[in-house]
Amino acid sequence: MFLAAEAAQAASKFTGFDPFVILFTIVIAIGVVRLLMAAKKNPFAIGFGVVSLLVFLIMDVVMVMNWMDKI
Repeated sequence: MFLAAEAAQAASKFTGFDPFVILFTIVIAIGVVRLLMAAKKNPFAIGFGVVSLLVFLIMDVVMVMNWMDKI
């Protein structure tokens, strides 16, 4: 019974929201690269995109560390 409870707890570390966080991070990164390569630069959009990308990258790191039992 103890092993079943431990396996259920380990399986619960991965949620259905995790793939969406990774996909959003990829989409934001593509957007930031496109903004930086544009001929006419929009500083507000670049700043907002970089801040959003940093937040999502930190979320990704925390999420993966949770998967690996580092947190």
